[in-house]
Amino acid sequence: MPFPDSRTYLYLTKNTTNMALFSQLGRYTGTGLFIMRVGLGAMMILHGLPKLEGGPETWEKLGLAMGNLNIHFLPTFWGFMCAITETVGGLFCILGLWFRLVSLMMVINLSVAALSHFAAGEGIKGASHAMELAFAFAGLVFLGAGRYSVDKG
Repeated sequence: MPFPDSRTYLYLTKNTTNMALFSQLGRYTGTGLFIMRVGLGAMMILHGLPKLEGGPETWEKLGLAMGNLNIHFLPTFWGFMCAITETVGGLFCILGLWFRLVSLMMVINLSVAALSHFAAGEGIKGASHAMELAFAFAGLVFLGAGRYSVDKG
C-alpha cells in the first residue's frame, strides 16, 4: 500500500470521488436545461424572424423544400409553418411552454432543412448544422423543459 496507514488510504478512496471537480453538477440539471433552452431558443428566433418577416415570397421559397418529401401543394403555407416554428417555437422553447411538442416540431422542421441541403448537393457540410440542432431537440423531447419552465413537466 503506498500510504503510511490504512486509514489515510480509506479516507482518500472514499472521499476523492465526492471531491471531483464536476461530481456535484448532476444536482443542477434544471439549470443546464434552462441554459440549453435559452440558448437554442434565442438562436432559433434569430434564424426564424427574418423568415417570418420575409412574407409570402420568402415563405413560398422555404415551402418548396417540402418537395423533397414529395409534398408539392401549398408551399407558402409550409414556408410560413417553418418560419412560425422557428420564431414562436424559439420563444416557447425559452419559456419552456409546450416544450416537448415544440421540440418535436423543431426536429421535423430541421430534418426537412437537412434534407433540402442534401437535395441541393451541399452534402454533410451543408446539412450538418440542421442535423446537429435536430439531434439536440430530439434529446430534449425526452428530457423535457426542466425545473425552470412554465410547463414544469
